Amino acid sequence: MPNTTNPSRVEVVTVAYNDLVSACNGIDNPSPNTASSINVNELIEKAFGSTSPNSLGIIAVTDVPSLPSLRLKLLPMAQQLATLSSKQLDEITSPEAGYQVGWSHGREKLEGDKLDFSKGSFYANPLTDDLAESMLDRRRYLSDRQNNNASVLNEDMDNVLKWDESIESIKTKEELQKLAEENPAFFAPNVWPTKSMPSLESTFKDVGRLVHQVGTLVAKCCDSYVASRCTGYTANKLEDTLRYSKCCKARLLHYFASDDNIEATNENAKDNDDTEFSNWCGWHNDHGSLTGLLPALYLDPNGQVVDCLDPQAGLYIKSRAGELVHAQLPSNALMFQVGETMQVQSGGCLQATPHAVRCCKIGNVSRETFAVFMEPEYHSNMDLPKGRTVEDTQCEDAERWLPRTVKTLRSRWRPGMNFGEFSNETFAAFH
Repeated sequence: MPNTTNPSRVEVVTVAYNDLVSACNGIDNPSPNTASSINVNELIEKAFGSTSPNSLGIIAVTDVPSLPSLRLKLLPMAQQLATLSSKQLDEITSPEAGYQVGWSHGREKLEGDKLDFSKGSFYANPLTDDLAESMLDRRRYLSDRQNNNASVLNEDMDNVLKWDESIESIKTKEELQKLAEENPAFFAPNVWPTKSMPSLESTFKDVGRLVHQVGTLVAKCCDSYVASRCTGYTANKLEDTLRYSKCCKARLLHYFASDDNIEATNENAKDNDDTEFSNWCGWHNDHGSLTGLLPALYLDPNGQVVDCLDPQAGLYIKSRAGELVHAQLPSNALMFQVGETMQVQSGGCLQATPHAVRCCKIGNVSRETFAVFMEPEYHSNMDLPKGRTVEDTQCEDAERWLPRTVKTLRSRWRPGMNFGEFSNETFAAFH
């Protein structure tokens, strides 16, 4: 039986940013001159691979340029947001978008029917302020090209049009607007606290785009690994998704300082109950393609950076073999986790892992972090690669060790779904 109650402390798989860049250059231009010092396939197998029982589904990219200064600039803004007045927060709250844009607190359910009041979140798309408008821009360009009215040919736009699976099914502005109105969690435009926190928008976008840029490099390595194991895999599937999709949701998170409610949750946790380790963020799998995560920052009530004195606080992961692990994350790195969409699209070669966050119970400190969920657009297919089966994708051994509150992938995804349909099933399960 795996250890499910006494977590081991494990260092996550790491790779230096410069080595990651070199590895990607070697994939694009294989030759003795571009040979990388790292074995890409071994690295991805160890971090994300389905055949590695100790895989934690996470990799850390260290020494990313500009990360330390940007992290210290952005993360304290999470605490500032959470302490705005109710009126100011109401101005950036979007119930009509399912609280998937702007401020959200106590709207998400991650463990049974219990609403999550332990953290507050601010959601926005760092790549575009209006996803529907970006998709309309593609159609305007396509129309101009077809009518020979395009003043300048745009190779990047041409590549996006080849990738965009909605072009044939959603052709007019009216059709796209109808889709956006029916799916506000996907398409609602960003809202920003321009009066109360005018610098948040630019800083949020700068950090989000940095995470996205590094994530695209990780995606290229994932594609190389999956292609080596699955002959039916679509070349560059994950990299193209990250490169061309404008559906990207970033989340600035403020975890409130520990209080009596959290203590009561711990005291009521049953023996052998995973929820003991999830009082700041409940157990879940990410449902997108790839998630990028900044190292957390701990603040006192005055906004001063402090050390976390509780050795049990932080990120917990269930390994593929069911082991409960307290992940040890380097402070100078970006972390990346595979989501369920890539699990499906890789035919199970890459596997998402359940994770949760345990609160700091020593000192009156909050936790601030930032996650970027990189994912396909609404109409992108969720098909298996040729030659792979549902059984390959949804490993029963991995399901066996899921925390009791994590809903299985098979309960939300079915063959033939597109990403939008899968996302709606997931939103319904947790909101």
